[in-house]
Amino acid sequence: MFPEYRDLISKLKQEDAHFARLFDEHNELDDKITGLTNNPVTGGLNEIEELKKQKLHLKDQLYAILLKADKEAK
Repeated sequence: MFPEYRDLISKLKQEDAHFARLFDEHNELDDKITGLTNNPVTGGLNEIEELKKQKLHLKDQLYAILLKADKEAK
């Protein structure tokens, strides 16, 4: 996710608790979605779609923080 911001992500994960929490939540959702997709018996399509929406919302928040931090760094 956002390979062009790899260094900035590492920095923010250490210095910004809010960013770190959002990043961890995003990764947890990604793992959960992968698990449900790989084992469709345990999860319904509605649940997977809802998790994907939550994940996308977190990704949008992370990207906004990255853009702001990148702009401030320049």
